[in-house]
Amino acid sequence: MLISTLAFACMNATVKYLNDISPFQIVFFRSASSLFFTFGFLLKNKIPVIGKKNKLLILRGLVGVTSMTFFFMSVKYLSVGTAVSLRYIGPIFAAIFAVILLKEKIKPLQWFFFLIAFCGVVILKGFDSELHSYGLILVLLSALFSGLVYIIISKIGKSEHPVVVVNYFMIIATIVGGVLSIKNWVNPVGFEWLLLFLLGVFGYYGQVYMTKAFQTATTNQVAPLKYIEVIFTVLFGLFVFNEIYTLWSILGIVLIIGGLVLNVLYKAKYNS
Repeated sequence: MLISTLAFACMNATVKYLNDISPFQIVFFRSASSLFFTFGFLLKNKIPVIGKKNKLLILRGLVGVTSMTFFFMSVKYLSVGTAVSLRYIGPIFAAIFAVILLKEKIKPLQWFFFLIAFCGVVILKGFDSELHSYGLILVLLSALFSGLVYIIISKIGKSEHPVVVVNYFMIIATIVGGVLSIKNWVNPVGFEWLLLFLLGVFGYYGQVYMTKAFQTATTNQVAPLKYIEVIFTVLFGLFVFNEIYTLWSILGIVLIIGGLVLNVLYKAKYNS
């Protein structure tokens, strides 16, 4: 899980570094370079690429690319650590969608943990003068669509191989990112070509090692560790991009991650 979170943090930092490149191009290159790995895995292991629940797989891809695009757009306006922290409130939206669409019941204590996380968002917006309002709207939209992804994946269930699901996502993201890049294309220069390819490498290995972590240990041991991505990303922001995190922004980030980790631990204990 540490390797996974470091890979995702490297991807976040790379997106931030490519600030002059169109977000749609970043979506395109991040997805296209991942296809090399996903298609290779499926062909090597003779797993059918098409899958069974095609409509849900396509919907997951469309919702996923929407979330990804909003996130990459938000990084241009927010410090990278703050953007990642705010994107992680996706489970709150997922819980709301689960209640409305799946008629699931959320325990009162879980709502309390979500409230703690939401207080972190309020503190970031209300007290951190460095927070860009447009960037906040973009990353909250990203989190909302991320929450919807959770619901769609739960509907897909175990009927599809995880790499098939990811492959659909990458194909759709490549097409959408490529089409939207046409009018917004910025020619990468030198080292930027390598970084654009590395987006897919970091994203793919982040997914692979996260999956291996969940397969190796219990959910309550592994799930809280995924939020270490925020710590790695904040460190990149501090030491690579010279970003400034105020006491209010640190408090907001701690509340967001703290509330979500408590929810994960509580769910794991309740379901065990």
